[in-house]
Amino acid sequence: MKLLTVKTARFRVVAEKCGQPEVYTLWQKPKTDRHFQSLLKNNRVMTIRPSETGTDFGVIGFCEEKAARYLAFPKSLKRFEGQRIVGIDWSLVRS
Repeated sequence: MKLLTVKTARFRVVAEKCGQPEVYTLWQKPKTDRHFQSLLKNNRVMTIRPSETGTDFGVIGFCEEKAARYLAFPKSLKRFEGQRIVGIDWSLVRS
């Protein structure tokens, strides 16, 4: 049996490299939200997903889920694509 290894990155490192994010609330459908589409196109969106163990983790891009939250970053997150973002520190998020 081959184990699948997922690369991880610390949230603090992502925030240092890509700037302080802010929570993005979708008030309309993502397809019709022009600002959100622009953020997506420029790789500046992270989806924060809850796990079964209760610890949140992030993935780069948009994953539509019920309990998911979205963060918008000032700079592109492309270098962290495909990695699981761990150690979500909400004190680093602009309110």
